[in-house]
Amino acid sequence: MKFGDRITTVRSFPIGIDVAAFRTEAQRDGSNPFGSSGAPEKFAVGVDRLDYTKGLPNRFKAFGRYLESCDSENRPCLIQIAPPTRQEVSAYQEVTDELQGLTGKINGQFAELDWTPIRFINRSVPRSKLGRLYRLSHCGLVTSLADGMNLVAKEFVAAQDREDPGVLVLSRFAGAAEDMTDALLINPYDIDETARAIDAAFTMPLSERLERHAKCLEVVERTDASHWSESFLNMLKSRLPMLEPWVSGVSAHGTD
Repeated sequence: MKFGDRITTVRSFPIGIDVAAFRTEAQRDGSNPFGSSGAPEKFAVGVDRLDYTKGLPNRFKAFGRYLESCDSENRPCLIQIAPPTRQEVSAYQEVTDELQGLTGKINGQFAELDWTPIRFINRSVPRSKLGRLYRLSHCGLVTSLADGMNLVAKEFVAAQDREDPGVLVLSRFAGAAEDMTDALLINPYDIDETARAIDAAFTMPLSERLERHAKCLEVVERTDASHWSESFLNMLKSRLPMLEPWVSGVSAHGTD
């Protein structure tokens, strides 16, 4: 794009993760995030900043809707980690209050003496535990109302056991959904659709889980952090002839 004597180029450089490092962390022996209590028999996990764009109230409502129809003998959990951000802003505090209210309501309706359906952790969890948490989970929930890439989706896929992977439920409005089309894509505003996707993730046969995970993992590995940095630098190198007049000008006038 040219305007006057200026030339501007716009490109997309989707960010990725260090897949090998995250996979190693997830496979690390002896790092059970649940300690001596052990992991729930079946659980979904969400890890998000406590932000109104992440769709957390709808996620909690969808999990409650799922509990209304699931087999009473199943005792699935939702483990939601949501560190607080910008608590001085009223909109963020309102989301916190709403989530605390929904947690109490849903747990009050469905909990048993030995089962708590929603575990809402309103603080940070060490990264060393997150990889194992993803790997042990049966379902990853990324249900943002609006998002950039959302690297949690990629971390969840990278952490999975290739022989027995969990299922990613992914918002159509997250950047990751553009390539990770074999996740269970949902409209996060549709609570019933999200509830059905949670049920599908928990009941999906191994053969389908393996196929979906393999295709999502191929995307995560192909667009990792190295690819992101290399593609960005290669684009800069390809534009060097066009940038030469600017570079020469800077050299002639010096820099501060």
